[in-house]
Amino acid sequence: MAKLSELRALLATARKAAPESGKAPPATARKLVRHRPADADIDLSQAFADVEPLRTRNRAPIARARPASVPAKRLADEAEALAMSKHGVEPSPGNWDIGQELEAEQTFLRKGLASDVLTRLRRGHWSVQGELDLHRLNRDEARDALADFINDARNYGWRCVRVVHGKGLSSPNREPVLKAKVRRWLTQRDEILAYCEAPRHAGGAGAVLVLLKAARA
Repeated sequence: MAKLSELRALLATARKAAPESGKAPPATARKLVRHRPADADIDLSQAFADVEPLRTRNRAPIARARPASVPAKRLADEAEALAMSKHGVEPSPGNWDIGQELEAEQTFLRKGLASDVLTRLRRGHWSVQGELDLHRLNRDEARDALADFINDARNYGWRCVRVVHGKGLSSPNREPVLKAKVRRWLTQRDEILAYCEAPRHAGGAGAVLVLLKAARA
């Protein structure tokens, strides 16, 4: 096979010899001229103007609505927080019935103690470490149970306990039988420093919070 440079030299010689001799160029030269590409370039944009490109994705397009610009969840959370700050999820420990302090035997404070002891007892300054439930007990059973409970609390070193005596809803005439008796029994024990009626969420009028003397080291 002839080299490209040789073919070009042969073509150039044939072109020079053709005008002088009037002879046709050799067959080899004619063959080369016949297969010479066209001078004008093909415009690919026109040739493929009616061709539609294939989609590269194999997923169907799904029209989705754009989310609203209003932060609905944040507004709902703020409204809930505002409502809770106004009313609260449950009554606070300092929430007491009006006139409660004026009723007899609602509170007890041992002489010589500061008046703020009752305030701290109401507000949960001492955590409740034990509880006694006197429901379904008669007077004698309740008194014995209370005495045993106070003795055990002293032995355990507890400072604050709750005694549930009930509101008397199931008693005859719906009057509390043990309420006044339990509070009177508490005042007769030297271990008891103070007591107050429990807040609403801890028993209300059906229970008392009792503060005991600290155990000696």
